[in-house]
Amino acid sequence: MLPALTSDQMREVYRLMVDKYGIQLLQTTEIAGLNLALLARQLLSTEEEEDVLLDRPVVVLAGRGSSGGGGLAAARHLLNWGAWVQIVLTHQPGDLPSGPMRDQLSILQKMDAPLAWAEEGWELPPADMVIDALVGHGLEGNPHGRTADLIQLANSSVAPILSLDAPSGLDAASGNLYRPHVSATATMALALPMRGLLQPNALAACGQLFLADIGVPTALYEDLVLEVPPLFANAAVLPLHVRDGAFLLEE
Repeated sequence: MLPALTSDQMREVYRLMVDKYGIQLLQTTEIAGLNLALLARQLLSTEEEEDVLLDRPVVVLAGRGSSGGGGLAAARHLLNWGAWVQIVLTHQPGDLPSGPMRDQLSILQKMDAPLAWAEEGWELPPADMVIDALVGHGLEGNPHGRTADLIQLANSSVAPILSLDAPSGLDAASGNLYRPHVSATATMALALPMRGLLQPNALAACGQLFLADIGVPTALYEDLVLEVPPLFANAAVLPLHVRDGAFLLEE
């Protein structure tokens, strides 16, 4: 059984990682992005395929926050592994704040990665998977503007949707579903799951749940008086289950 975090606890996890342990947001977005790419490869794989990702079309939708930075890191790894990746951002580079999102975008620009920005009348290209890294868990209120447009386009696609942190449009702290929100095929939560994901409507929006390592020190959880064993001793991404109103790593 795993602890389910409140929004205050999750903010404190990230604060302590930076202020006490010196683990910067760029590092956590990089780890999250790598694990997201690994999960995408796993979900796209079949027993018959040897080159799972070679020329497979994947669309990555990225917002302007840290979730978008994780999505861009995943896009870079998928590109390096041979996938055909189209990256669509909600904001132009000049509208991005300094931080992990801009840093990850800078790397992709130097790689001449295929970048596009959401525009009126734009449609998603055909894809075998859509990665939702638009908002993450820090949502307050209904998505709007280009973010809302991309959520609606993602839901209109026949491709499976893999959401990072939480489906965009879902408040992972409360479980509230805003309009519009992503209806994900799978969701990769980070570090520890948040309480709102236990709500039935939230669980339905998440699809299949996974939990991924982002490098949180075990001692940090002790700082928060949380009993958390070494979760990722055998794998960096684990299936996450819900039973009797609690999160479990094993059925």
